[in-house]
Amino acid sequence: MPVLVEEISEPSSQDFIDLQKVFQDAPEWLLAPFTSREELIHTAIAEHRLLAGRFNDRLLGAALLDKGEQHWRLSHLCVRAVTRKRGVARRLLAEAQRLANAAGKPLHLAAPAAHLESQALAARTGLPLETL
Repeated sequence: MPVLVEEISEPSSQDFIDLQKVFQDAPEWLLAPFTSREELIHTAIAEHRLLAGRFNDRLLGAALLDKGEQHWRLSHLCVRAVTRKRGVARRLLAEAQRLANAAGKPLHLAAPAAHLESQALAARTGLPLETL
């Protein structure tokens, strides 16, 4: 069964639990400019910016997708530690790219300045990298 990617606007109680687990595994630098994981999750849902990957009815990864006038921006990409290296992030990134293309907008990645993992991801995908 493939990872299904969806925009989360009305999460179930289980979705909230899963999102807590996803961002519990996030390094502290990934949370900025939010002060907590809870703030990141609640703000992303309230602003309709949360994109998540679901497998067997459980959320395994998530990211924020900002739909700007000039371009779209994907940030705060995180996958649960127990499910990393299984294509969840790749699937989230591919779906964000597909949605942006369908809207006629280029997709950019966003991350803190000088973060090597983000620079490597941008280089692999060919997407521009913005500083958060």
